[in-house]
Amino acid sequence: MDTAAGHPAAGIAVELSVCDGDRDGGSWTVLGASETDADGRCADLPALPPGGVRARLRFDVGSYLSRRPAEGAVFFPEVAVTFAVTRGEHYHVPLLLSPFGYSVYRGS
Repeated sequence: MDTAAGHPAAGIAVELSVCDGDRDGGSWTVLGASETDADGRCADLPALPPGGVRARLRFDVGSYLSRRPAEGAVFFPEVAVTFAVTRGEHYHVPLLLSPFGYSVYRGS
């Protein structure tokens, strides 16, 4: 959600990865990539593997924000959100974005 503009942020590239190690190590494997739609969602990202897993969503917000020249220079070109999944259920991770800040939370 583009909170400065008051509407969903369409056209943001998003990458989903999982880590094969614990929080202090391991390597990341990209599971898939997508782009936010007109509702600001990625409906086509792959499901996470069953069981406990550490996952990361990387949002290319710099490309999105640079299309709005009135905002000036892009301060956060990328947002990376790492989270732990302990059960095989649906996860919704909203990104609230503005030119000079962002917030994320576990949605329902």
